[in-house]
Amino acid sequence: MAKKRIAITMGDPAGVGPEIIVKAFAQEDIYKICNPIVIGDKAVIKELIKVIGMDFDLDNIEMLNLNEIKNPSKLLKGTPSEESGRACFSYIRKAVELYRLGVVQAIVTCPITKVALKMAGLPWLGHTDMLAELTDTEDYAMAFYSEHLKVILVTIHVPLKEVPYLIKKENVIKSICFAKKACDMLRIENPRIAVCGLNPHAGEEGIIGREEIEEITPAIKETKALGINVSGPYPSDSLFWRAYKGEFDMVVAMYHDQALAPFKLVAFDKGVNFTVGLPFIRTSPDHGTAYDIAWQGKAEPTSLLEAIKLAVRMEV
Repeated sequence: MAKKRIAITMGDPAGVGPEIIVKAFAQEDIYKICNPIVIGDKAVIKELIKVIGMDFDLDNIEMLNLNEIKNPSKLLKGTPSEESGRACFSYIRKAVELYRLGVVQAIVTCPITKVALKMAGLPWLGHTDMLAELTDTEDYAMAFYSEHLKVILVTIHVPLKEVPYLIKKENVIKSICFAKKACDMLRIENPRIAVCGLNPHAGEEGIIGREEIEEITPAIKETKALGINVSGPYPSDSLFWRAYKGEFDMVVAMYHDQALAPFKLVAFDKGVNFTVGLPFIRTSPDHGTAYDIAWQGKAEPTSLLEAIKLAVRMEV
């Protein structure tokens, strides 16, 4: 069976993306598990190798050089800029183009930042909504994978004060269905899906909030009628422990930090972010650009390696 062709985008050139790519290829023979092609700037990688004093032969990486950063020595390293924001988008756009041409079957994205995108005058908050628009995808969800905990979000990057207004039955139904699809992509048979409540104690039968009664429970009942093995809503302060111990295969969380705080506690170095609903597999390290340690030789490639391995495993 032919190995999967995977595009790896460099992410923000001012962040840790260039370093984790070089270290990933130096640490493992990625060509044994897939056919990778790095999309980015060769001159940036060369500059990175020089700056951190790493002994690495760049010829060991097949790379599509877009030459977005004209003078890497003058790149504002460890900080967002208009130049790096434009480069982020260029790498991702090229990866999607390669998918449309049938050249790659999956995309692994190194970290970008909303600030750099905004400085470049781009409208997106991150990879997820950018990839959705580039592929004309209307319905999608952000999910996270680790060996012991897997979660999917009903709401993504919205202010906390807006979350309750978005917890509507139809949105929860959609997220539960995406949770089932995520499990299918991960090849989990007969998955057990658990749903978080929004409020403390899952609302305590309406005493601490009514979203569980009016929106979340009806959504669970409707998706259960579709044949999905789903239950809840459960208090999130105990649900994640139960899922971590193996009682559930996937957790549907109501908002970003409800899921990401426990997830990163148990899988900060190995967690993988993936998008459900796109026409192709897309994974990413579950960490940011880490500007505070970028270009200093301190970045670890573990999460990127896990993202690559997961992209190999998954099916759309």
